[in-house]
Amino acid sequence: MYDIREITTMEELLQVQALEKIVWQVTAPVPTHQTLTALKNGGIVIGAYHQQTLIGFSYGFAGFREGKSYLCSHMLGIHPDYRSQGIGALLKHKQKEVAIIRGYEVMVWTFDPLETRNGYLNLTKLHGVCDTYIENCYGEMQDGFNKGLPSDRFEVNWHITSPYIQQTQTFNHNITAVFQIAHTKSHHLYVQKAHPVIATGEYYSVPVPKDFQDIKAQDAALALDWRLQTRAAIQNLLAQDYVAVAVKQHTAMNDYIFVPKHQLEI
Repeated sequence: MYDIREITTMEELLQVQALEKIVWQVTAPVPTHQTLTALKNGGIVIGAYHQQTLIGFSYGFAGFREGKSYLCSHMLGIHPDYRSQGIGALLKHKQKEVAIIRGYEVMVWTFDPLETRNGYLNLTKLHGVCDTYIENCYGEMQDGFNKGLPSDRFEVNWHITSPYIQQTQTFNHNITAVFQIAHTKSHHLYVQKAHPVIATGEYYSVPVPKDFQDIKAQDAALALDWRLQTRAAIQNLLAQDYVAVAVKQHTAMNDYIFVPKHQLEI
């Protein structure tokens, strides 16, 4: 149904630029001279096409940290008319295939932890691992998705040559929620109480609203409270050597699942 292939030409990169404007509601997308230069120096751009029209893309460039190279997967965008159809996973798997051929062993990218649609793809479907939380990663962003809140981000590490990403994830432990959740008079979820975390080896969950953009559009103060509450809880878990490994989906909220890092076979 969809054609997933590598993008290599300037004409194709101009199509990526046009789609970027639609996805993030921006007027100044990444310049094509930058994306073309990245392609010539270890970068990878993958496109998803439907009837010869670009409807999704992923863009990554070469990264280097602590003596090791990796692919920094900077952007993944899907046209609004084609979301929730599995295209993001198709793009990532093609990106992984090309990255392994190029010699990469790890892919790294960031996403907003309050956008659990991305979290479900990155952790549950792709088996990425989050062990880093970055406060206000990009400063005050002005696009439609991010405007008005600190741009906090989870950093995903996708160990593309590790057996871990092929393993079936099971959560047989008892899972303790770090938040007690209640509803406002307008029926939005809020954190009524935060519970302490004790590093005893048990699993923890961090509940997050399923539709954060709806809360943000209707109650800016509540949206900021969710940002600050989840920031504190996640940083506390990471400081005690927990990592986020999955998102469990529910009706009105989703749960990030945290496990002790030493339990992972990566």
